[in-house]
This record gives sequence, C-alpha cells and structure tokens, in this order.
Amino acid sequence: MHKHKLSSAIRQILGVAVSASLLPALAYADQSTVTKTDKNAEQQIEVISVLGIRRSMETTVDIKKNEASIVEAISAEDIGKLPDSSIAESLTRLPGLAGQRVNGRVQVISIRGLAPDFSTTTLNGRQQASAGDNRAVEYDQYPSELINGAVVYKTSDVAIAGMGLSGTVDMRTIRPLQHGEQTVAFNLRGEKGSIDQLHPEISANGWRGSVSYIDQFADDTVGIALGYAHMDTPTQVQHYKAWEWNTVDQALAGTNNDDALGLVGQEVTAVARSQVRDGIMGVFEYKPNDQLHSVVDAYYSEFKQDEIMRGVMWFTNQWTGDGMQFLNPQFADFGGTKVVKSGVATNLRPVLRNDNNTRDDQLAALGWNTKYKTDRWTLALDLSYSGSERDEQVLETYAGLTPTGSFDQIGFDLAPLGFPTYTPGTDYTDVNKVQLSDPAPWGGWGHDGSIRFPHVKEIIRAINTKAAYDLNGTSLGNTFSALEFGLDYTERSKDKLVDDNDLMLKNGRKPVSIDPSLLVAPTSLGFAGIKGVISYDILPTVARYYDTKPILDTNRWNKAWGVDEEVLTSFLRFNLDTELWGKPLKGNIGTQLVRTEQTSSGFLASDYNPNNPATLVQVSEGASYTDVLPAVNFSMEVLDDQFLRLSAGKTMARPRMDEMRASITAGVNVDSRRWSGSSGNPQLEPWRAKALDLTYEAYLDGSSYIALGAFYKKLDSYIYTQNFDFDFSNAPNNSTIVPISNIGNMSRPANGQGGNIKGLELSMSLDAGKIHESLQGFGFIGSQSWADSGIEPDGPGKKTKLPGLSDRVRDLTVYYENESFSARLSQRYRSEFRGEVVQLFATRGYTEVLADKQVDAQLSYNFVEGALDGLTLLLQVNNLTNSPYTTRLNTEQGGGSYFPEVYEEYGRQVLFGISYKL
Repeated sequence: MHKHKLSSAIRQILGVAVSASLLPALAYADQSTVTKTDKNAEQQIEVISVLGIRRSMETTVDIKKNEASIVEAISAEDIGKLPDSSIAESLTRLPGLAGQRVNGRVQVISIRGLAPDFSTTTLNGRQQASAGDNRAVEYDQYPSELINGAVVYKTSDVAIAGMGLSGTVDMRTIRPLQHGEQTVAFNLRGEKGSIDQLHPEISANGWRGSVSYIDQFADDTVGIALGYAHMDTPTQVQHYKAWEWNTVDQALAGTNNDDALGLVGQEVTAVARSQVRDGIMGVFEYKPNDQLHSVVDAYYSEFKQDEIMRGVMWFTNQWTGDGMQFLNPQFADFGGTKVVKSGVATNLRPVLRNDNNTRDDQLAALGWNTKYKTDRWTLALDLSYSGSERDEQVLETYAGLTPTGSFDQIGFDLAPLGFPTYTPGTDYTDVNKVQLSDPAPWGGWGHDGSIRFPHVKEIIRAINTKAAYDLNGTSLGNTFSALEFGLDYTERSKDKLVDDNDLMLKNGRKPVSIDPSLLVAPTSLGFAGIKGVISYDILPTVARYYDTKPILDTNRWNKAWGVDEEVLTSFLRFNLDTELWGKPLKGNIGTQLVRTEQTSSGFLASDYNPNNPATLVQVSEGASYTDVLPAVNFSMEVLDDQFLRLSAGKTMARPRMDEMRASITAGVNVDSRRWSGSSGNPQLEPWRAKALDLTYEAYLDGSSYIALGAFYKKLDSYIYTQNFDFDFSNAPNNSTIVPISNIGNMSRPANGQGGNIKGLELSMSLDAGKIHESLQGFGFIGSQSWADSGIEPDGPGKKTKLPGLSDRVRDLTVYYENESFSARLSQRYRSEFRGEVVQLFATRGYTEVLADKQVDAQLSYNFVEGALDGLTLLLQVNNLTNSPYTTRLNTEQGGGSYFPEVYEEYGRQVLFGISYKL
C-alpha cells in the first residue's frame, strides 16, 4: 500500500472512530438510568431472555473481551442456526477475513490478506484433515447447523499446537452441560435458484434439513448432544471464458488496424452442479464433580457433487492453419489497448463439449478430552483423529461438425465486462450436423476425450497433554495467575494420485453420429446469443463409443506423491494477572518449541515416448528442523470495559504439501542436449514471520463494541519457484539424445526472500436502541479492513500480487428485531485478488479475481406463545443482486494490460424454511 493510501485509510478510520467516540457516553448514560431505576425498584426485576442477533452478539462480545489473544468470534443465534447458509459465509463476516467463491459458494478463507495456506483450521481445538491438495480446509464440509460457533485467533497462543501464520480458525460444537437444558430442534428449508434448470440431470431446486437433540442426565453430570444435517443444493452457472488475447495481424490485413489485439480462444458453457452432504455430530460429556470433566466428540460427513457441463469452444487465431479471417472487424479500447471488439470470424472448427465431473468426499473427526483438577493443578489429556478422503472423476467428451460442413463462421460482439454475444452460422443442436470426433485445429488434439480420477487421502493423529499450576498465594502470585506447560505429538500423512486416461473412439477414431436414443434436450446458451448445443446422456455414450487409453506422460507421475510429517510441540507460559500504572493488566508470556520431521516419496520420470514408455525411479527425501516461537499477549483495561491490547511473537506456517512432493519430471533438450526438469522440494522449510498487533476495544454494553487495530508481519522468507543446478545421473533417458552433461537445470519451489504485510482493521457492533428509544430493535454490525504487502511471491523483481491479498475487505449488516420479527440486510465486499483455481489437467494455478460485492437478506418470524410457540418461519435470499464471478488475465502484447477472462453468473438463491424448538 502506498503512503497516500495508508494515510487515506487512517483518515477514514479516525473519522469513524471520532463519531463512534460519542457512543460510550450515550450507552453509559442509558445504563446509568437503568441502574437508578433498578435501585429504586429492586423488587420489580424482570428476567428478559435475549434471543436472535443480540444473543449471538452478546456471546461474541463475551469471547472477545475475555480472551488473552486478539480474536474474532461468531456464535449461533440458536441451536442449529448460524446466521448464514454455511460456516464459511459466516466467517467472511468477521474483520480481516475474506472468502473465495468456488462454484458459486464460499469455500476457502483468507485471513489478513494471506492465502488459505497460511492459516490453520481446528474443530474443538484439534487440527483437521483437508480433502483438497494442501492443508487449507474446505469449509463446505462442515454443516453450519452442526457448528455452534467459531473463534478466530489472529495472534499467537502458544498453548495451541499447529497455529497458523495468519491465524487459526477454531470451529466449536455445542457442550450439552453448558447448554443446561433439554432441547430438540428441527430445521427445514427449501431452496430455489433464479436461473432455470440448465440440464435435465440436475434440478434447479434443493432443500436442507437438520435435527438436534441435547439433554442432561444423572443430576446434570452427564450430557449428550446429537445432530444430523442433510443438504441437497444445486448450482446453475452461466459461464464464459476468454482464453488468450494476442496479435492477429494476418487476419486483419488491409484494415489499417493490424496492431489491434484479438481474442484467440473462447468458450461458452452451461454448468449445473448437484451438491449433497450428510453430516453427523455427537458429543458425550461427563462431569461428576468439580474435579473431573471428560468430553468425547465425533463428527462425520459425506459430500457428493455431480457436475454436468455442456457448451462450445473454438479458436480464433491465425496459427491454426485453417486460414481464419475477421470480416467487417470493429475496434474498441479495452483498458487502454485497441482490440477487435466485433465482427465475423471465418474458417472455425468449433468443439462441442459434454462433460461429467463428480466428487465424493468423506471426512471424519474424533476426539476425547479429559481434565482433572486439584487445589492447584489442572491436568488435561486430549486424543484425536481426523481423516479425509476424496475421489473425483473429470470426464470430457468432444464433438464437431460433420466432415461436409466442418468449418463455421461466428459473428461476435465482445464486452469488457459481461457476456459477449455470438451468432454461429450453424445450428449446433442439429443431430445431422454434429458427430463425436476430435475436431480441434492442428489436426486435432490426438484424443477424442479424456477421463481422470484424482484421489487424495489425509490422516492426522495427535496426542496432547497440558498442565496448569495456580500461582495465587505464591511468591509469583502478585504478577502471575498460573503457570502452564504441555506437549503435543502430531502425525500427518497425505497421499495424492491422478489416474489420467484418454478416450478414443472405438471405430478407429473416425467421426461417428450419436444414436438418437442417447440424446437429451439441447442445452441453451442463449445468455451468450447461441441457440444451444447438442446434448447426450454422457456416461452411456462413453460406454458405447469410447475405449480408455492410459496417459503415461510425466504430468501423470508429477501428480503422484505422498508426504509424511511428525511434529513434536512443547510450550511453557505464564499467565499475567496484575496491575500496571494502577490499571488491570492481563495476558501471557510464553514460548513454543516445535520439532518437525518430514519426508516425501514420489517418482522421477523422464519425457514420455509413445514407443518407449517412461521408466520410473522411485525417490524419497526429507528434512528436519526446529523452531522456537516466543509470544506475548497483553491486555490492559485503561477505562471501564475499554482495553488496549498488544501482541508480539514469532509464527510459522508449514509449506504447501504439493510443493513438498518428491516427484521429479526430467528430459533432455533436443537443441541444447542439456537436462532440465521440474519438481517439488521435500526439504522446504516453513514460512516464518515476526508479528506485531495493537488494538483498542471499547465495549459499550453486552452486545455493542467498537474496535480499532493495526497489524504488521515480517516474513523472513517466502516460498517461490527457483532454478538450481541438479544432478540428473539417476534420471532415466528415454530419448536417443545423448546429454553433454548430467548437470542440468531444475525448477522447483524453495525458500527465498521474504517481505512484510501490514494492515488496519475497524469493527463495530451497535445496538441502536441504546442511543435512543425510538431506535429500539435496530442494530448495525460492520467491519472494514485495509492491507498491503511488500512480498514478491514470484521472486525478487517480479511485481506480482500476493495470493489471497485483497487490499480492502468490508462487511456491513443492518438489522431490526423484536420479540418475534427479525430482518437483516448484509453486504460483504472484497477487492480484487490473486486467487488459486483449478486449471487444465486437474492441476491448480493462479488467476486475477476481480472485486466481489455480495448482498444477502433475511426475514424471520418467531412465534412466542400459543400452540405455535417455538416455531420460526424464515425467508432468506442469498446473492440478492446476482453478483458475478469475474477474473482477468494479463498479456505482454498489450503492454501489461488486463483483459476479461472468466465471467460467471449464479443467480439468486431463495430459501424458505421453518424451525421448531421444543
């Protein structure tokens, strides 16, 4: 962030803070009036049960105020009722947290501008396995109906093993003894999307439901909580992607505008996804006395996704060999660069796609925690297991125009933002004009389709012991309240394999017409001006017409790897409880000692030769290292319910697991006769940073507060791809080229130059009725964050953005509620950022995701008496303004200009439901 941006941000914060500085006086004045009234009428005290948003905020405020670290928190308004349709969306409403939409829904979280890789997610304090390629947890695995709340630790707590560099998200399930009453709760919601059904296989309607049971037995010494949640929710996606912008001077010859750039490849598709998840949660709690407390909790979920994609793609470049030309081209300015905006592209070979992708995830977590207290000692033992497994299918099939009419011409009118308008010369829904084939330019892609089966499995086992000694009454008791120490041992393993295969037409790869019995209704692409494309029942068509041929190139073996870690963490800390300058001072001073042993296995594979399949050499490598991570957290109550907090410490985040892979791909260059290759790096060490945080928090009443904070992190190193000399003596050479040396160039991730990231955060919760009684029932919750980074993630001198960093993140919620009626309107915003997405061949890469502003609304009515007492009606609209998902790409030919890439619309999601609590 430049200086003028920081100063502007500071001015905005100061303006809001000055206005908010009047709130304590108003709130305290209101409180003092209540106090006087209570003193004059002590016998007329009425107990009021606070429900809904205020109850949630009271719990949140209580957590923030009493934690030694700087934290954010969310809490369920009632059993099985977080304020959003997913735990991920609830988390994005916290200051400094931003979500990335995947398939129309928030799936992963960035904390303070750092990518999900830099954070850790726990469930009831225990690290969770991830079904993805790396460590970042995908939050759509966790039903919001089964999560009672979450705490986000933004600063170090040395008592938590495996804390993230950017922060730690601790999701929490309910504790039945703390809940204190028998409760049975039911939730049922129907769901309808504003985009009509795109494919006959997947409905546009869905539903979700849950049931929870909480009870206490044996004089409230035994408690149980059971929960089940089912989700069947569809997503309809209208999708467009521009592949690349480049010079097209030959196609513009004679126009006097041959310096303009043209779009050289594009796709228009309709995507529908069915997402079905079943989650089960159970808690058994035993507390026979004040000394012993034992809790066993378990969680299991299955998540299944079925995706159908149909559409068309084609190349409009001058290098396909088909003599493509632009007729009547019209030009416009896109971001300062002249482009071909509209016209007619000739001599095109459209590729019609019918794809079917599936995903099957299983996630399990089990933990047992037991605490025992004596007069001064508190001892704790925690045993845990977390496992995840994912199996996917990525299936592509191609079709093209019949040989007698294999070329087409397509009119086009492009837009800098939004869907383009295309006018094909051929009806792609006509079965007589379309055949299964390999219609791509350059003589085709060499296959008629593909099918890939990625598989990921991860297991985490841990044992954690802690002890605390009460120092009150001892020689240290005037300064420290307790001494804590502990030990955590964690084993983690992750394995990935992708079974890659080509699909070949059984008739010798000749174009073949589709049996009419396999056809389904054509897919409309009217949102981009295209009438539609031919559609067929994909799996039966593959079974009838295609053979499977394994792909044995180096890319296959590069994606086959395993990583194992053993981490031993010990900690020691003193808890502060004293005074400084006559002001209460609390917090802690301590350190972690972390010893890590890591190994990875994989394959060393040479370039693929069809006549001489790759020879594989199994490789294994690893590293070990020790980290000392001191941390201090201070909280001083400078005025009544106003706290100044300071935190400092060293933090770390372990490397991405796909970058730790031992897999190596290698080959000998024909011209230079030198070896070269690429690989992961099992010797990678963590990202390490020094962190400093300062916040001021003013609590106005039980549910209102204002907080202003600043943070600074100095990363000692950053991991990015670098080039090294490497000895390829053990690499198999499947070519006939004799290398001039066994020493060649290896490209792999390595620890390199670091940098800093800094930011400011402002957050507020206000019960407006405390200001004036005419505003009774109204409230406001909001936050604004600013962040900036000096890190160069692709190496020194390369001015690319830090993945996951949005320089501005904002969330605003305005609500009204009384005893029965509740209404809220929420908006969350994050500025553009560099996001990680799935790209070709089931690999991952980065793209520039544009700013996203999403608005959600909710109405509910709670019956509080009569026969319907306990019943709540709910109407919820997500993505009220149909906010699109957009990305852009950079081109060197345009002098570094940015151009449109992906544009997707998901429509509005409307949910109507009922909840009932006994």
